[in-house]
Amino acid sequence: MTVRRDFKEPARNRPDLVIGREELFTTAREQLGRGGSVLLHGPAGIGKSTVLRALAADYAGTARTVLRCSATESESHLPFLALADLFGLVLDDVSGKLPAAQRTALESALTGRGESSLQRDGLALRLAVLSALRALAADGPVLLVADDLQWLDSASAELLGFAARRLGDTPVQLLCAVRTEGEEYDRHLRASPPDTLAVRLGALSRVQVSELLDHRGYTGLSRSTVRDIHRTSGGNPLFALELGRALAESPARPRPGEPLPVPTSLRALVLSRLEMLSDEARRTLLVASAGARPTLALLHAAGRDDAEAETAQAAALGLLATEPEGPAVRFAHPLISAALYAEASAQERRAAHAALSRAASDPIERARHLALATTGTDPEVAARLAEAAALARDRGAPSVAASLGLLAARHTPADSAPGPDERRLLAAEDAITAGEVDLARDIARDVLARATVPAERVRAWMVVIEAAGQALGEVDAVFPQVLADAGDDPRLLALVHYQLAWRGLVVEGDFAEARQEAAHAADLAARGGDRRTELMALAFQASTETLMGHPDAPATIKRALKEPQDPYVACHHNGAGSARFRWLIMSDRLPEARSAITALLREARRRGMVESEVHFLRFLADTELRSGHCGRALDLARESLRLARDSGIGEGASAMLTSLAEASAGDVDRALALAREAADHAEVDGDHMYLSRALAALGYAQLVADDPAGAVRSLRRVRELEQGLGINDPARGRWHGDLAEALVRTGEPGEAQDVIDVTRVHALRLGRESVLAVLDRAEALVRAARGQQDAALVQLSSVQDRLAKLGYGLEEARAAFALARLRPLPQALGLPRAGRAAVPGPAPYEEAARLFRRCRALPWLRQVEAAAAAASAAPAAPVVAPPAPLGALEGLASMERQVAALVMEGATNREIAARLFISVKTVEATLTRVYRKLGIRSRVDIVRLAAGRHTP
Repeated sequence: MTVRRDFKEPARNRPDLVIGREELFTTAREQLGRGGSVLLHGPAGIGKSTVLRALAADYAGTARTVLRCSATESESHLPFLALADLFGLVLDDVSGKLPAAQRTALESALTGRGESSLQRDGLALRLAVLSALRALAADGPVLLVADDLQWLDSASAELLGFAARRLGDTPVQLLCAVRTEGEEYDRHLRASPPDTLAVRLGALSRVQVSELLDHRGYTGLSRSTVRDIHRTSGGNPLFALELGRALAESPARPRPGEPLPVPTSLRALVLSRLEMLSDEARRTLLVASAGARPTLALLHAAGRDDAEAETAQAAALGLLATEPEGPAVRFAHPLISAALYAEASAQERRAAHAALSRAASDPIERARHLALATTGTDPEVAARLAEAAALARDRGAPSVAASLGLLAARHTPADSAPGPDERRLLAAEDAITAGEVDLARDIARDVLARATVPAERVRAWMVVIEAAGQALGEVDAVFPQVLADAGDDPRLLALVHYQLAWRGLVVEGDFAEARQEAAHAADLAARGGDRRTELMALAFQASTETLMGHPDAPATIKRALKEPQDPYVACHHNGAGSARFRWLIMSDRLPEARSAITALLREARRRGMVESEVHFLRFLADTELRSGHCGRALDLARESLRLARDSGIGEGASAMLTSLAEASAGDVDRALALAREAADHAEVDGDHMYLSRALAALGYAQLVADDPAGAVRSLRRVRELEQGLGINDPARGRWHGDLAEALVRTGEPGEAQDVIDVTRVHALRLGRESVLAVLDRAEALVRAARGQQDAALVQLSSVQDRLAKLGYGLEEARAAFALARLRPLPQALGLPRAGRAAVPGPAPYEEAARLFRRCRALPWLRQVEAAAAAASAAPAAPVVAPPAPLGALEGLASMERQVAALVMEGATNREIAARLFISVKTVEATLTRVYRKLGIRSRVDIVRLAAGRHTP
């Protein structure tokens, strides 16, 4: 039975998922499932009521009775109101079960007809509430749901606290929410049952705010706008939604440097205490709200002589956070600053910025404030803003440079040189560097709507193409237009053909075409004197040749690294440094590759090149993974994926690499999900190159997850894709050994050997030593599957040593694991326990476990432990086994003979799978074929054959 007054959330606001609260939601639900109580706490608007309602809806079916109340500030003075909400509709059900004195006291409190109060009948009323809850619980579990405990009337709060502390094992649970804004929640916890779990709701991340806005229908907001909403709201979901609503209802979006529109609802919420401030204190706070990093010294320099006293007054009212140490003036919440600024008139804002333009010590800040204090065009202001943008760019703050560049364009007269559109395009290019692709695209489209100069139009088209990222197929129609705009200008044509090279690779999946377009772009750029584009085209050509296994790759890399160099290209993720890194890592020069990519990552971060940072984190993670530093690789990969999702750049590629790292060091199920996500991204974008990488990651994760059949399906498709792309260097994806191993485990050693033979030809031609070692490991598994046990053991020992010398720690550990599975344990040799220590070398699985532990390769380590446990539990084989009648097995295939022979030795299906490197399903399918060919029906019949007896 569920009783209460209307407590339903509007249907449109009831989320299917509690966005950003999944983990704490699960924690709270598990606490309720154990029979405990939950207290949600956090500041106003943080989402406590949403989580409370979701938990109540999720758990209410478990309880027989649900009692609810939701207090409000305006009603908090009315005694027993919450008690009436909770018990009003069940009073008739429980009153007859209460002693007369308690019944009278409770009825009087709920109806207000009698004189009973906590003063007159305090004990009777307290006991009545406790007895009522016990009476309800006698019929089944009771869930008490209370929102906004801070507004609960004191009488009801005291009664509920009394009962909660005495319920003991009675099946009554409390699910409550309380606002805690600068105050402790301990007093509410003390009034709750002893087993109550306190769960604090904190601020949402930027990604979660974006998801929340999308869920509520505020779509189409640029990433920079979402970033501003997140910053202004402080991650508070209510504030973020109100800001999103205000933007959706506003006819015009705020211009660069302008604050977000703060709706009246939020202004009233945070500025009610402003009325208590003096006019001068309010002006001082306005100057502080306009400043980027306000301090008392800055306020003094801006003419606020009594800043100390005025900020102290604001802090006493809770508008400013008190900072006993340090000069910073910090608002208690970012929204207070935004609302204060929004409340001011345009004239007041300009006056504040004018004061700050004279007071600020940083030239970038001075220029920004000067722009916001100036109306109309002003060439001097525009020039100062352009200089500030260049300074921000040099400091590694391209997002700031883009904002300043747009301000410069706004103040640039139409007939100036450079003109406003030229400055807008530079701002768009800065936005691309900063990862603000939505802003960059909007600027470019704005320029294209009116520009007639070919150079400006081509630059704008380049921004549109760059903003598309891997989804180049979506801008296919752009290329004929931009070629027409470029005319016969070699500088402009070089830009176009460089993008056509990317189109050839990503959209057409044709490495040869991509290489040809890149070479053409480099030649055009050299003729036009555009060194930056020439270097980018050469770097692209070098990377393409490296992946193709083209013999010219080293020479092209040298050309791309020749002086003069361009600082931007030097640390760009598609520049010559990246091309050299790819060549180093594919050439097994891991220490050099690590040093190179670490230096590139450091420089990209210094310059604020977000897209390059995403990719360089991924490259470094790949290097660490190959080196066997799997835990470090997982940390880097996760960081890359977080940044990719936050910026909307390189998500598919980062998900692919994170899948590899998760399968090696983390959660295999997550690895499978990420690989499928990466494949979906590539499919949608029409990106064949990354589709093959994503499917290779999926195949590896399936192999680790003991799904060799799935791995074969995924990796066969990778083979088809790379053959179509013209990728001949097996060091690019390194999936070939995994495919061969999966084929062995599915009982197809012949195809596995074919994969090995074909791949080995290319690996030998290119000198890919680590690839050759992995292929030899796979070949050893093929030999073992064909019964050539001794040859397989010798080959695996050699492989392990070679991989160790090359520095491929994870591959070395995998070789040791394969070796352990082929080496018999002492009990399998039939040795008595006392004689087992005489077997030379370490226990077969100890070395593999040590190596995987060193790599922090936890999924692989779990496999080793499971295999060792299964092998240790296997029954000892007899010292002298009866000879198997091999003649009876002559009609069987190689794999069938091996499986049958192991059955004759008494091995279980799981033990056979481990010995032959195949799956249990493959063993079962093979035995079915053996039964059919030998005309028998079960394993027992095979054992009878081993003993020389006929089957009945």
